[in-house]
Amino acid sequence: MKNFFVLISLVALGFTARAIDPLTIKSTISEVTVFSQGAQIYHTASYTIKPGTTEVRIEGISSFIDAKSIQLQATGNSIILDTRYRLFYPQPESKKNDATLSKSKKDLEALQDSLELVNYDITELEDEINVLIAAKNIITNNGAVRGNGKVNDSINLLKQTVEYYSSKMNEINKRILSLEKKKKEKSKIKQRLSQRFNELQTYINQNANPNASQQGIPQIIVTLSTSENTSGKIYLSYLVSTAGWTPIYDLRSDSKSGKISLTYKAQVFQSSGLDWDNIKLNISTNNPFVNKTKPTLNPWYVDYLTYQYKQELNEVTIKSTRQIPQAAFNQGFVMKDKMEDLPAAMDADQFTKVVHQLISAEFKIDLPYSIKSNNEKVMVLIKKEDLNTTFKYFTVPKMDPGVYLVAQMTKMDNLQLVPANANIFFDGSYIGETYIDPTNIDDTLNLSLGKDPNIVTKRVLLKQKSKDKIVQDKRERTFMYQIEIQNNKSSEVQVIIQDQYPITTQSEIHIELTEKSNAKELPGNGVLEWEYTLKPGENRKMEFGFKIKHPKDQQTTLGL
Repeated sequence: MKNFFVLISLVALGFTARAIDPLTIKSTISEVTVFSQGAQIYHTASYTIKPGTTEVRIEGISSFIDAKSIQLQATGNSIILDTRYRLFYPQPESKKNDATLSKSKKDLEALQDSLELVNYDITELEDEINVLIAAKNIITNNGAVRGNGKVNDSINLLKQTVEYYSSKMNEINKRILSLEKKKKEKSKIKQRLSQRFNELQTYINQNANPNASQQGIPQIIVTLSTSENTSGKIYLSYLVSTAGWTPIYDLRSDSKSGKISLTYKAQVFQSSGLDWDNIKLNISTNNPFVNKTKPTLNPWYVDYLTYQYKQELNEVTIKSTRQIPQAAFNQGFVMKDKMEDLPAAMDADQFTKVVHQLISAEFKIDLPYSIKSNNEKVMVLIKKEDLNTTFKYFTVPKMDPGVYLVAQMTKMDNLQLVPANANIFFDGSYIGETYIDPTNIDDTLNLSLGKDPNIVTKRVLLKQKSKDKIVQDKRERTFMYQIEIQNNKSSEVQVIIQDQYPITTQSEIHIELTEKSNAKELPGNGVLEWEYTLKPGENRKMEFGFKIKHPKDQQTTLGL
């Protein structure tokens, strides 16, 4: 019986020893979903394990992983017991021979002493050179040498001065030259000693603790249990914050077809520490790093202010007895499902599938992409949309006699666009840039394409119909304007003309619109609007006028 228990114990120990043996495998990136901030990286890894419990260590993971976001699935006849993330630091390698390191340390100390002595020698030489240079300056600046004083009156004194100057200066120069040579030799010795010192220092640092500067290896640890030899695959994903994308649009207009196409592009960047090579790429408008908690209103208390005096600063601080909590908001964008007819030429956007989510949209791109981990932006074409567009001409003769061609794109709210810059192209030519902000536009986006010189406008004040008179204590002024527009194009055009009459908030100032020639009056701002369809060569005239009455002793800000 005793032998039987011993046999069972040995079997159990063997099973335990096998269970704790780790299995390290490499993973590859199969797919990435890039958010407006961050990215979700999908990995695939294959494993083969023996019966028992095995700790599978998966490498090839980004070091910028958000450990809370790890998701994992496995195939094969196994059970996932545990999943966790860690940084693995390999065991330090065996140190070099202690005798060699000891000798290197002694050599390093000797080199340090030699460097100190050489530095002293160089400093001594520099001091001596500086003294000789100062002596040269004294001699050169002496009054006798410079020709000042009575030396010019005596030939003998002049000869003695010249001889002394020549002799002394030659002596000093030779001495300085000799010292400079010695200093140069000492400097070369110092350079060799310093180089050898640095080499020894590096050698000692590397061999005394060879793994001191080694970075940890990111690993996801999966504990699997099985009752038989099993092979399978592990599919895992996690979030990283060091990636993202920014949207950009191209608006291309064709005057012949009368259409405007919107090209939706993404500038993708990442520095996850892993290169994304030939991976499936998804672009999402979601941002997983913003707060998703619904804001909650707390009771709003009104209380008295308390005053706290700071004596050292002699100032008063007003402090509220209550604090109002702040709430974070998250805004997602939903892309509406709208499939267009495929053009004859194959574009990259044809490989994009839109997946609709509750608060965001995700574009699945079937073309493989490679993006290096260098934070450089890579352009990804998401989709194209032909916009429902109407071309009209707008003019405001009061501000500018020019007539502008404007593209009115309707049903923009159905696209649920992300705010971004847009490049504008008209008939193949780049004409400028605009900013599309879906939070500030309604159903229609107006896009100005520039002036058309073939439509001419003129605005004049009709003086014979304008009056200025005093009635009792009031000043009454009447103004009448005429606007004329001429279509010199060979095609029919639709034109919108805008002007205005003044409005006021003063009760003593009365303004009356006397004539508007069937204009539509925009409420609240005094704007008048006419809309005409002009045939080729057609000329239209319209008049509008207003009357303003105010106290005669008051000046108004009416500027005309």
